[in-house]
Amino acid sequence: MAAPVSIEPMRICDLDAVEAIDRRAFPQPWQRSVYEVELGNRAAFYLIARIGVEIVGYGGAWVVGEEAHVTTLAVDPRHRGVRAGERLLLTLMEEAVMRRASHATLEVRESNRAAQTLYRKYGFVNAAIRKSYYKDTGENAIVMWAGAIHTLVYRQRLYELRRQLDYGAPAERFAS
Repeated sequence: MAAPVSIEPMRICDLDAVEAIDRRAFPQPWQRSVYEVELGNRAAFYLIARIGVEIVGYGGAWVVGEEAHVTTLAVDPRHRGVRAGERLLLTLMEEAVMRRASHATLEVRESNRAAQTLYRKYGFVNAAIRKSYYKDTGENAIVMWAGAIHTLVYRQRLYELRRQLDYGAPAERFAS
């Protein structure tokens, strides 16, 4: 059985590992100074995913007013498939709800179908296209939006998704 993925707040001492993942995951990684500034930003919260002592992913978001904006989410390509990215997204959304956001947004590469599928699972829908958003390739970004995340219905959705991650999918989903 694989070691469990734990989610923790990102700290300055985590930035070497975060930068290494960033370089492996993205053609144009963020500069270390961006993370340092973000960790001091009261509107922002950043998380890391660990397996044992190894940092395998990270994510971050802002909540300004009623809007949450997922700013970054990445899993080391060597550790994809262990649902670390989903655990990060779930925790980001739970924190956004706790900070009283009523909706959330993010940008995702048009070609990143796996991420789009994950985001849809969490209630995000396509809202717009940002033409040539990614400077490294000129690729478009899809702006995705999740509304009404402050409602009981959405909180119940997060609860059920957490339960499935922690305990496995309900048995009735496997019935034929």
